[in-house]
Amino acid sequence: MAGWNTHQGRAVLLPIDHIDTDQLIPARFMSVPRREGYGDYLLHDLRRDHEGELHPDFPLNRVSDASVLVSGHHFGSGSSREAAVYALVDAGIRVVIAPSFGDIFASNAVNNGLLPARIRAEDAALLAELLADNSGLAHIDLEALQIGVNGTHLPFVLDDGWRTKLINGWDDIDLTRQHETNISEFRKSRMQSAPWAQPAGAD
Repeated sequence: MAGWNTHQGRAVLLPIDHIDTDQLIPARFMSVPRREGYGDYLLHDLRRDHEGELHPDFPLNRVSDASVLVSGHHFGSGSSREAAVYALVDAGIRVVIAPSFGDIFASNAVNNGLLPARIRAEDAALLAELLADNSGLAHIDLEALQIGVNGTHLPFVLDDGWRTKLINGWDDIDLTRQHETNISEFRKSRMQSAPWAQPAGAD
């Protein structure tokens, strides 16, 4: 996974609260092999009619090259399915901006290079005004924790550890490997101080 410091792309407004993971990708599509991509299934039942045709007025259908999604409260709530993040990433979304996120969704997002940028409710309302009629060009700066949309700059909140992972392109395993020396030293020390606690065959 490649890391990144800044991103510039088309932002689109999805003014809906409580978009849950069942909506992000309905369960019936999760048997599709991951290598085929989940982008076509993103928000499937909201974006398409009962015959599978795209609703022309749905925000993501009007802006096919969007990479920044501005949504309502508690984005990614519901079940822990990581496929919800896959659907967003495979559809080209790099950043989701919202006042709040489902905890597990946000963690899964970071592990897949997707930024869950949390902003204040009043800033979300301002972004909604800026993007109400059309999409806009967004600039995201991970170092400065700042979002720029149509010339307006706003702060966002992100856990420091998550920011480090996104900038370096690390997942949880990569992050653990950064502490290999400390882990090895602790293991040696522990084996000397408490040899009776080691499992059979440990050296």
